[in-house]
Amino acid sequence: TDLTAEVRKAQAALQATPATDEYGLRADGIMNELRRGMKRWFDYYNGYDPQFSWWVKEPYRELDEALGGYHTVVRSKTLGKPGTIPGYAVGREALLEDLASELIPYSPEELIAIADREYAWCLAEMKKASADLGFGNDWKAALEAVKQKYVAPGEQPAMIRRLALEAIEYVESKGLVTVPPLAKESWRMAMMSPERQLVSPFFLGGETILVSYPTDTMTHDQKLMSMRGNNPYFSRATVQHELIPGHHLQGFMSDRHRPYRQLFSTPFLVEGWALYWEMLLWDMGFPRTPEERIGMLFWRMHRCTRITFSLGFHLGKLTPEQCVDMLVDRVGHERANAEGEVRRSFNGTYPPLYQAAYLLGGLQIRGLRRELVETKKMTDRQFHDAILHENSIPVTLIRASLTGKSPAKEKVEPWYFAGTPASLNAAIAGK
Repeated sequence: TDLTAEVRKAQAALQATPATDEYGLRADGIMNELRRGMKRWFDYYNGYDPQFSWWVKEPYRELDEALGGYHTVVRSKTLGKPGTIPGYAVGREALLEDLASELIPYSPEELIAIADREYAWCLAEMKKASADLGFGNDWKAALEAVKQKYVAPGEQPAMIRRLALEAIEYVESKGLVTVPPLAKESWRMAMMSPERQLVSPFFLGGETILVSYPTDTMTHDQKLMSMRGNNPYFSRATVQHELIPGHHLQGFMSDRHRPYRQLFSTPFLVEGWALYWEMLLWDMGFPRTPEERIGMLFWRMHRCTRITFSLGFHLGKLTPEQCVDMLVDRVGHERANAEGEVRRSFNGTYPPLYQAAYLLGGLQIRGLRRELVETKKMTDRQFHDAILHENSIPVTLIRASLTGKSPAKEKVEPWYFAGTPASLNAAIAGK
């Protein structure tokens, strides 16, 4: 058909033209959507309308085959380059639009200032833990010492189970949140493939926690980096983040309370909830040893740096390679793990604000706890159960619900949960 011929002509032209990673990534997403949409259209009529099947089946096959060839060329020219991390910056205006839709009243620059402030706190605490281990202010040496305390291959699942039960026992003994018996029994564990570990070098979770650890198909260096990056002290924070009281408990409750609100799911609540627990458990003394403190601080520094590198990239100030360097230098990541984190952030799977939503959402919930729990208006259990019953909507709206202050339909009043813009801009000006 004429359309198939046009696709083949475009493919030939593309093969002779250098393409940027930005346009390659966009084209990859568009091609996926186009072919999926075309298949849905074809499947709707094929077999049900005899005239359609008689005339369209073969032209459809030829067109889909041509689009598949074009798609292969697009990916080979950009996404397929060994060692490259594709991605495109959306720009400041797009970030501001996304922030407005999430009811976040700060500019990207102000959010970076918040991240810098939180990182400075983390760094000071990391140096204290480093000194307690005998490394003085050389926190990177202390971090490396903690990384070396990994478990042997094959022993990671047992360690994960132990850490999961420890977190459940802790939140229940402190009366922090209601954990239904079925939620304690229904989580599962699966091992992550080597291919998936290229973009998710650490655990992922929910009802099933996906465990990153070496397999026999990895190179020797890849095995060691995976083991160092998933040592018990780093994993202690990720297990409670992914299971209970984090994502698994959250998902369990969201299926049972106001499930219609899942349509409005936001990472500022979903990821913010799990990150908030990391902060609360730190404040309550959950990390008992210097190694456990270093493990939790590593992740807090990681969340701060995620804001800095992801917004810096989308503002056009950082390249993906500079983002990798930032994770290695400021957080102490293994380089392969840092590359996986950056690749995951910019490969189009997640929206631009997703990486910033962890810490910012956590700060929102912590700010709301100060308003309701620290003023004795609610207990911890009442507060946490109430948030779980609200399901996934912007934290600003959860605040309105729990405080009984319904927002106006036309406009939601800004909530400066992490400091006034004036104070943040003063910090920016003083840099």
